[in-house]
Amino acid sequence: MLYYSQRFGRTVLVVPCFQVFCPVIKTIVTRSSSGPGKTNTLSDHANEKTIFHGGVLSAFGERDYTVLWSGAFISNIGTWVQTAALLWLVKNVWQSNSWVGAVNMANFLPVLLIVPFSGSLADRFNRRLLIIAGQIVMMLGAFALGVAASAGYADNKAVVMTSVAVIGVAFAFNFPAWQALLPDLVERENLLNAIALSSAQWNLARFVGPIIGGLVITYFSYATAFYADAVSFLFVIAALLIIHPRRGVVPRSTDAALHHVREGWRYVGRRRWMVNLLVALAIIAAFGFSYIVLIPSLVKDVLHRESGAYSLILGMTGLGAVLGAPLLTFLSRHFKERNIIKVSTLTLGLFLLAFAASRTYWLSCLISVGLGCSFLVIGSAINSVLQGSSAREMRGRVVSFYIMAFVGIFPIGGLLLGYISDMTSTPVSLMLGGFVCLAVAGVLIVFPELIHGAVLSKCEEPTATIM
Repeated sequence: MLYYSQRFGRTVLVVPCFQVFCPVIKTIVTRSSSGPGKTNTLSDHANEKTIFHGGVLSAFGERDYTVLWSGAFISNIGTWVQTAALLWLVKNVWQSNSWVGAVNMANFLPVLLIVPFSGSLADRFNRRLLIIAGQIVMMLGAFALGVAASAGYADNKAVVMTSVAVIGVAFAFNFPAWQALLPDLVERENLLNAIALSSAQWNLARFVGPIIGGLVITYFSYATAFYADAVSFLFVIAALLIIHPRRGVVPRSTDAALHHVREGWRYVGRRRWMVNLLVALAIIAAFGFSYIVLIPSLVKDVLHRESGAYSLILGMTGLGAVLGAPLLTFLSRHFKERNIIKVSTLTLGLFLLAFAASRTYWLSCLISVGLGCSFLVIGSAINSVLQGSSAREMRGRVVSFYIMAFVGIFPIGGLLLGYISDMTSTPVSLMLGGFVCLAVAGVLIVFPELIHGAVLSKCEEPTATIM
């Protein structure tokens, strides 16, 4: 499939290999012909509505976005190889669901503590360079885990927790800049699609990565999985060095960092629907998304299966998210985002209850697809309305609050659900998460005014500077 796009007086020909699943591209840039006939012909092609122009993959019509998507996809496969190996190692070596939750919390708790300030950095400095620095540190952290496993320290809690915490700190500094960079790579009308496809990319990697991780820990070793993750970071770093965000850098503020963060809080606080949406997201993340730390226990203690089955169930949530990306794009063109958020939260709660009740392996795999789809729709819809309604100079901070509510709160919920599962059982813990999500959905449906402003079409136009 070939398609054209016009950018800065040049014609960019993009050839997406692997179609939807891995559009690693080969890009040929040539000067546009001075003859009017040729230029008009290309423009006619560009204006045609295709799957890449106005369709469900419209964001792939942007060259820089496609390059970054491809590099990030390879890197995130490595990340999920490591995640699958690490959680299974902790469950089997340390024999505790609470410790699985604790390792997960060491990885993501820095998000809650650091992200408000890293969001400020994303609004004050070059976002692309911030991301590159964070990727390098995470690569070194993955390499350190590999060295520890090779040296026989995989059962040493202090070594593992410290390495994971370093990766978590780098991730906390990296994530707001990453999220805020996306609108600089696509046109406004493609923003929702870009966010959905980026989430799908992460979750597609979550489908492929755990399966590869299961094979690696079965036929090789935990150390091999960690080394593979370290190498995968090179691909996203290379992509970041290639791209050129079109809107440039926001003029650097001279305000102190703490004042900069307070300014972000005030900005969100004046928009009550944003506050309500972030609170709802935090609850959903704590009791819904945190189910992921219970998957090792579900597979080992409830379904009585081993690493291969574990990696497939973990991966099926990623497959669900891949299916959720085009679904969200379709739904957003027929329904308001606030209604999409309500219904997807309701379905998430129902899927969690079904997951708790299932005692059949293949049924659990199918339910995992539904869970992944629900999470993709919820997270991407909320992210899009928050970013789309934010002025560009505030976007990094608004994104940081989204990340705090989503990624920062979820490890606390994971630790809590892990402890509850140790005290009772894994199905009881999953049922608790399902009922809480149903309660959140019920409140949003009964009191629609709480998130009445969560509609992308009514959002402010973010300020932008063309490079």
